[in-house]
Amino acid sequence: MKNFEIIPSVWLINGKCVRLKRGDFSTEEVISHNPLEIAQAFESVGIKRIHLVDLDGARRGEPKNYHILEAITGYTDLSVDFTGGVTTDGDVIKCFENGAKTVTISSAAVNHPERLAQFILSYGREKIILAADTNPTDNKVQIRGWLKKTQVDLFEHIEFFYDRGLKYVKVSDVTRDGVMEGPNLDLYKRILDKFPSISLRASGGIRGIDDFRALRDLGVDTVLFGRAYFEGKITLEDIRKFKSEG
Repeated sequence: MKNFEIIPSVWLINGKCVRLKRGDFSTEEVISHNPLEIAQAFESVGIKRIHLVDLDGARRGEPKNYHILEAITGYTDLSVDFTGGVTTDGDVIKCFENGAKTVTISSAAVNHPERLAQFILSYGREKIILAADTNPTDNKVQIRGWLKKTQVDLFEHIEFFYDRGLKYVKVSDVTRDGVMEGPNLDLYKRILDKFPSISLRASGGIRGIDDFRALRDLGVDTVLFGRAYFEGKITLEDIRKFKSEG
């Protein structure tokens, strides 16, 4: 069995941790004014990696919360996957300079596909992750913090980069994100059937530890979770026990 990883997703607006429902910025709730403290709590139960989402960057098209990235990488041993407005080669370099281990790219992959293909070549397939988030009613990719719907088909989009060496893809069902209605297992199965050697990161809908197990059994490599933890449906002790399952 593949090594299965659970990764907390920490969303930032103006340097604060927030949560949204279905990516709708009007539903913003501030969870914490101290993202570093949240990251340290995850590290204390054996989490090795977090997904840091710069929502300001996603909206504006360039990262804005480098200082939070730098603080977390400076005061923890966590590997940070950074996303949100990463568009240019300069953005990628600055993410790595501020301590990111990987970057996840969404909007630029749609707007400048050849550029992302070049990033995979330049930085290596272990460093660059494609985010392909979609509403499964039409399988069209949504970008800019899901504010913009495109006419790009999810499966064609993944295939373009898969053919150019892509190893990691994060896929969110945007209708389930932040509402804890369960992950879209059917969508993830279709992706794994079509791209059997892809390393899939599933995001959206997580309600509890049983959803982790269902995704692991399906063949998903990694699951991202957020709201279920911040609402107490998944506790630090739950995470510790799940990780001890091996």
